[in-house]
Amino acid sequence: MSLLHNRQADRPVVTDSTGRPVQVMVEDEPLAVDAIESVREEVAAYPVATGPRTLFVVRVAGSRLRLVHEHRARRWTVDVLRSDRSTLASAA
Repeated sequence: MSLLHNRQADRPVVTDSTGRPVQVMVEDEPLAVDAIESVREEVAAYPVATGPRTLFVVRVAGSRLRLVHEHRARRWTVDVLRSDRSTLASAA
């Protein structure tokens, strides 16, 4: 797994009513989530400082992203794992 870039913003991820990501903001442009590859809920064992969190690995516009939702802070972090588009690698 290679981490190309990390971005934290006010609302980088839009979710549906169940909390699953449906859109990711890249360079202020909303991109639809094509597929959710995996979901890991860390509600039983989690870092005390950050609290429980949920990790999603998704496909967006031909790229793989890791989306981390910190429940206590209500914050999303977007990590580019692999980008097939050069614009995603520099923008996320």
